[in-house]
Amino acid sequence: MAPDEFRLRARYRKGGRLRFLSHLEVARALERAARRGGMPYAVTKGYTPRMKVAFGPALPVGTAGEREYLDLWLREYVPAPAALRRLAGATPEDLAPTEARYTRAAEPSLASALTIARYEAVVDGVVAEELEAALGELTASGELAVEHKGKTKVFDLARSLPEEVRVKADGGRSVVTLTTRMGPEGSLRPEVLLSAAFDVAGIRDAPVSVTRTDVLMEEEGGWARPL
Repeated sequence: MAPDEFRLRARYRKGGRLRFLSHLEVARALERAARRGGMPYAVTKGYTPRMKVAFGPALPVGTAGEREYLDLWLREYVPAPAALRRLAGATPEDLAPTEARYTRAAEPSLASALTIARYEAVVDGVVAEELEAALGELTASGELAVEHKGKTKVFDLARSLPEEVRVKADGGRSVVTLTTRMGPEGSLRPEVLLSAAFDVAGIRDAPVSVTRTDVLMEEEGGWARPL
């Protein structure tokens, strides 16, 4: 980071119909918001300078996010509350930033620092006890092989699921709470785990709505939010 630049970190959400945006579309929408909000953003060097902005781990199309993050580098210092107002005022409500502060230049990138994700998945029409038993049997097996684009990836479930998967009944729905570890080796998507559990229990595919409720950094002694 250039010595005259300021690294602003903002938390935003991805909700409503905008959950169906791709990661690239979300990035473009938030970059447009920074321009509309008159943010004095820094640009990259080279023949085609671009806004200096970086995002946390991508969310799949259709997955909502309650605590997503971006870093925006500025050429001029703008007090964080004023920067937040500018960004929020220029962003659709379902993508609006809700918190901002400056962070140290030496901090690692969001993409590398955020390695823990918490999710809530709502499954319609499946009995909670049945789903809980299937997930228990699946996680006890220790591994899950996933086919993707002609390749097989094997997840070590003890590492990929650092906390116990929990299931509760909510009317005619099952609500699954789970935590996954992200990294260069990939991350286990909740839909994939649930689909495998459906197979274990002989359940036909059921509608699943997934929200990433938090993303966290692993630190000595525990996990922490980046803001």
